Amino acid sequence: MTAHILAACRSPVAPRGGPLHALGLPQLGAPVVRAALAQAGVAPAQVDEVIVSTALGPGGNPARSIALAAGLPEHVAGLSIDRQCAGGMDALLLARALVESGAAQVVIAGGVESYSRAPIRQQTFADGRPPQRYDQAPFTPWPDRDPDMAEAADALARRLGISRAEQDAWAVESHAKARAMTPGAEELTPLETLDKDPFTRTLTPRLCARAKVITRTITHANAAVAADAAAFCVVVSDRLIKGKQAMRILSGATKGADPTCPGLAPLAALQAAFAQTGLSAKDMAVSEVMEAYAVQAIACIREAGLDPEQVNVGGGALARGHPIGASGAINTVRLFHELRRTGGTGLATIAAAGGIGTALILGA
Repeated sequence: MTAHILAACRSPVAPRGGPLHALGLPQLGAPVVRAALAQAGVAPAQVDEVIVSTALGPGGNPARSIALAAGLPEHVAGLSIDRQCAGGMDALLLARALVESGAAQVVIAGGVESYSRAPIRQQTFADGRPPQRYDQAPFTPWPDRDPDMAEAADALARRLGISRAEQDAWAVESHAKARAMTPGAEELTPLETLDKDPFTRTLTPRLCARAKVITRTITHANAAVAADAAAFCVVVSDRLIKGKQAMRILSGATKGADPTCPGLAPLAALQAAFAQTGLSAKDMAVSEVMEAYAVQAIACIREAGLDPEQVNVGGGALARGHPIGASGAINTVRLFHELRRTGGTGLATIAAAGGIGTALILGA
């Protein structure tokens, strides 16, 4: 049994506090689920499971809420996962495992995130001190080995000699490619009358030079903005293909790496995914590499031996935004549609806090 992606849809990606700020997770996710099912020609009654990644949500199994809001039958229990930035892609790998094992025939998998509606989180203390609010959860048990993500990105830049100018140039190119690419109706599901990614703009080196510095070489121009979005794929077995155009999930892997250098974590996952197929970087027609930070993308492309001209050909997260739990699924949706255009084989990869990387390879 093999697993195929029959349809792949995403919402627009909107910055925190932007056009999608009023939507909760079910309102973000359900329309995209319905659109993906319609494109796949799969009836709601055929769905066995929905797997949803979210990193900032309020709990309560958002996958179940999204399944019900999308009109799926009550037998679809819904499974919510959290592997931070990698979760949306990990949801697809879990769907693949269910289908290839024969445990399911149709699984909807992806991610949803609303930075705008994220709950306020507080830490409590055993000694009775007042609760303390926090934004970033700990990603390791060691405070001295749990770096701020921007500081980790800058440390990677210094380690590999990647200058701010090089990072800014990548950001400028990401926006330019996104402006030149108009997502088709099969890829992008409008929400709240929004039918494009509103953050994409004309970015220039001069604007980058004026961008507010986050830490040393990392700025608001070469780091992705927090965002709201949803993305889902319909993953099915061979029995559901019936001559339809689909992409086979050829391989995929999630690997842990050095938690102090999360930006390079995708390399181990890529190596594992390539090893499963006998393919290599030179065999990839197109690739989608996460741009949480420009330096992260540059480093992974360089170290993995990917062709930069074939990476993020429609722009990346720097030009759209980073809805954490949905970003891995958005990368996969973009890869699916680019491969429909080019043919061949392609990969998507993403890094996550704590030193985690996920990679996925698709082919016709």
